[in-house]
Amino acid sequence: MRERKPNRLKDFDYSRSGYYFVTICTLNQKEWFGEIENGQTIPNTYGKIAQSLWEEIPVHFERIEVDEFTVMPNHIHGIVIVERNVGNAYMRSLQDRTKMVLPKIVQQYKAAVTRDIDRFRRGLCFKWQKSFYDHVVRNETELFRIREYIQNNPLKWNLDRENPSSKTFNLSHDLSWKDIYNPVGATHELSRPKKYGSQ
Repeated sequence: MRERKPNRLKDFDYSRSGYYFVTICTLNQKEWFGEIENGQTIPNTYGKIAQSLWEEIPVHFERIEVDEFTVMPNHIHGIVIVERNVGNAYMRSLQDRTKMVLPKIVQQYKAAVTRDIDRFRRGLCFKWQKSFYDHVVRNETELFRIREYIQNNPLKWNLDRENPSSKTFNLSHDLSWKDIYNPVGATHELSRPKKYGSQ
C-alpha cells in the first residue's frame, strides 16, 4: 500500500477562509463506491451515498461551500471553500486540530457516509482510512489545475496512486499533481479566488 507523507501544515489554522483540496480514502484502498468504465465513474449505491452527502456539506456548516469534486471507486477528491474565518477551534490551541472547521467537516462527512452505508446494509463493516490528505490552495493557477485534475481523475484511473491495480503510477505522469504533493517553499493560501469556470 502506498503511503502518503504527513501534509498537515504545522501551526496553521484550518478554520481560516480559503480553498482546501481534500482527499479521503477508504481503508486498504477497497473499492466501495463503484467502478471506472470508459473514463467515467459508475457509482454504485454506496458511491451515490458518498456523492449526495458531500453535496450536503454546506447544509450542515455555515459559511462553507463545496467546489469541484469527484467520487472515485475508493476515494473522494474535493475542494472545500471556507467563506470567512470561522474562528480558531473556539479559541483553543492550534495543536488541537480536531476542533478546526476543516477536520470537523471531514470527520462528520466520514461518519455520515459510514452511518448511511451501515444503515443500508447492516454488518457491511465499511471503513475509512485514518485521517485525510489536504492541500491549501495557493493561487488561482493552482486552483484551476486542481479542478482540472479532479475532473480528469476518472480518465487517469490506470495511473492513479489510489488504484491498487495500477502498475504504472508515477508522479511524473502529472507534473501539476507532483507540485501539489511536493510543494516547494512556503505555502501562501488563496483566500478568495474566482468561482468555478472563471479563468
